[in-house]
Amino acid sequence: MKEYFGIGVMSGTSLDGVDVAACLFKKESGRWNYDIIQSKTYSYSDSLYSKLLKSPSFSGLELSMLNIEYGRFIGSLVKQFNAEYSIVPEFIANHGYTVFHTPNQGLTFQIGSGAEIAATTGIKTICDFRTKDVALGGNGAPLVPIGDELLFCQYGACLNLGGFSNISYKEYGKRVAYDICPVNILLNYLSEKIGLKYDANGELGKSGKIIDSLLLDLNELDFYKQLGPKSLGREFLDTHVLPLINSNMDVKNLLRTAYEHISIIISKTLKAINGNVLITGGGVHNSFLIELIRKKSNVDLAIPDLKTIDFKEALIFAFLGVLYLEDEPNCLASVTGAKNDTIGGALYK
Repeated sequence: MKEYFGIGVMSGTSLDGVDVAACLFKKESGRWNYDIIQSKTYSYSDSLYSKLLKSPSFSGLELSMLNIEYGRFIGSLVKQFNAEYSIVPEFIANHGYTVFHTPNQGLTFQIGSGAEIAATTGIKTICDFRTKDVALGGNGAPLVPIGDELLFCQYGACLNLGGFSNISYKEYGKRVAYDICPVNILLNYLSEKIGLKYDANGELGKSGKIIDSLLLDLNELDFYKQLGPKSLGREFLDTHVLPLINSNMDVKNLLRTAYEHISIIISKTLKAINGNVLITGGGVHNSFLIELIRKKSNVDLAIPDLKTIDFKEALIFAFLGVLYLEDEPNCLASVTGAKNDTIGGALYK
């Protein structure tokens, strides 16, 4: 039996904090099992939040400095986490904060210097999981499906509702996965227009009315007509979604329209699924969104325990670190469209 005890760190595009999860992995009879031993979400300071939000417009020097600052920030969080829970992990696997993601141009860029994390914590750190796949012609995303394949294979599909939604399932014996549509990155953007970080339980959006013309425009975006592999980044929101929004539109109505759009696009995707669907991510806590998806879908949505809802992505990034250390592929070409499966990541000892 093999065992690994490591920490997964996940920083989402919706800027709703940093998830840290200490996870134990055991391989017995060829099958991996996991346990989330401890987990916690850390908020950003207003200053760092603002820098991350503005980072796509930074100069090269400013972005390089933010990469160092963010690495030290992640390292200090992990040190704090380890001290609080008396944890001594073997490794840290860090996702990083995505500033740019345009794989069709050969570019994906996550900040959070692995050298700084390793230097701050004294723990070997694995990071930069996406760039090798992109260099081989892939999307560099999604990365979670290898964890779905090896840790959650009992479900017909795994649906994540984070900054963007994505899905992973088996088709003709191969794991396929792709991003579906914006979720929290759009809902939070609209909520911030009236000073809210997010729309708790969808209450604000629920009180609004659907803007039919906007809903039609959103539903007709070209991305939804493309076949996978495909992935989304903040650029999609900035370039294709936000230009459709008129500043004179009421925020409640914009949110209601966004909820309708998200639930329609996700429900269309779920029509291809046989069996139950594991649903995780921050969007699961939005009861109005879940209600709409349930109404429009004909599948059984399996909502797991709170740790799995909130920390599944951090768990799987820790697992990507395990696969890296095992010298096994952690990025699937069937998912990303790359030339071949790869062992993605860079190790700082």
